[in-house]
Amino acid sequence: MMEFNERLKLERKRLGLSQEKFAALGGVTRDTQMNYENGSRKPDSAYLTAMAVAGIDVLFLLTGESSNAPLTKDESDLLEGFRSLDIRGKAGVLGMIFGLTSGSESSPGARTPAMNIKGNVGHQIHGDVFGTIKGVVMGNKIVKKK
Repeated sequence: MMEFNERLKLERKRLGLSQEKFAALGGVTRDTQMNYENGSRKPDSAYLTAMAVAGIDVLFLLTGESSNAPLTKDESDLLEGFRSLDIRGKAGVLGMIFGLTSGSESSPGARTPAMNIKGNVGHQIHGDVFGTIKGVVMGNKIVKKK
């Protein structure tokens, strides 16, 4: 994997800028830029902020992953449709996605159903509840009203 200084130099060359012009974007001298690119110095947050303001992909410089990854046509259509939905529609779409990706840990289907019942007279139920119960439950039997 490339180091920060290598990505910095690659980004400068990709933009076709000299060290002097690239340094000016970050508010530093050419010598400082040269030190950043050869790895003898690390830039501070003011330099990185100035680069971000100038339109340089700072996420790429720091991690090697581009923040400008373009969306595919399907992803773009999906995002546009999702943004046009009301809150109920968005909840439905997210539920469908979680249902279709039930293998992932963050999906509701991957959780273990749990039921917590508290209280003396009434019941407070918290957690996942499946099925319906009609009547009062005593032990494991449903007691019907007389």
